[in-house]
Amino acid sequence: MSDMMVECKDLTFKYVNGENGEEKYAINGVNLSVKKGEFLVVLGHNGSGKSTIAKHINALLLPSGGKVYVDGIDTSDVNNTWEVRKRAGMVFQNPDNQMVATIVEEDVAFGPENLGIEPSEIRKRVDDSLKKVEMYEYRKHAPHLLSGGQKQRIAIAGILAMRPQCIILDEPTAMLDPIGRKEVISTIKDVNKNYGITIILITHYMDEAAEADRIVVMDQGKVMMEGVPREVFSQVETMKKIGLDVPQVTELAYELQKSGININTKILNVDEMVDALCQLK
Repeated sequence: MSDMMVECKDLTFKYVNGENGEEKYAINGVNLSVKKGEFLVVLGHNGSGKSTIAKHINALLLPSGGKVYVDGIDTSDVNNTWEVRKRAGMVFQNPDNQMVATIVEEDVAFGPENLGIEPSEIRKRVDDSLKKVEMYEYRKHAPHLLSGGQKQRIAIAGILAMRPQCIILDEPTAMLDPIGRKEVISTIKDVNKNYGITIILITHYMDEAAEADRIVVMDQGKVMMEGVPREVFSQVETMKKIGLDVPQVTELAYELQKSGININTKILNVDEMVDALCQLK
């Protein structure tokens, strides 16, 4: 078996613009590989094609041209749709849209029940998944009484209970407060590092992107840049041109260097900034 979780080969996706009926490309010739166990972040402003790519990996959309392979399986063959979705689970922006049951543990059981898993095995998976996202003590609660961050962790547990190899998260923290955001990102990192699940995170928060193994930057349906966070974020000018931010400390280092201070600009967090400033003579 290949060590690639996802491969997009010359992927294009066209849609018809409702206003004038012309065809537009949401994705225009993208080549992208994601390794098994990798934590990948996809950045890009609205309309860059990043959400469209996410939906291809889960076979919610099928290519207009090119191919998407998930664990070597061709998504464009409709007979493969279930197999693809077993391997790649999806978490969306609004946690309320993902809740189906009135009790947390029933919500988490929903996915494996649909896969036709034995009841005793479902019980085990539900408990196991809730423990992984640190929500086990809430298993008898009503989801609508939980915070946004807790609801997203339940949504992640619901995907984990289906035992996927890959989880795609499309701006899962966009509607959350800072505490909820922290909870969800720490859950995502934990699931990736401790359980080896491939993570594809779409976000517009640069501090979240800084946690990734690798970042892909999209603009106008194409991949513009890719690399480790340090490499991508140190290209402040290019990022700004595309209309994206970089972490505040990275930008601060960039501005300091521009004003003649000899400081390392490949800085991602406050601790590194403090170190760099302490080293200045």
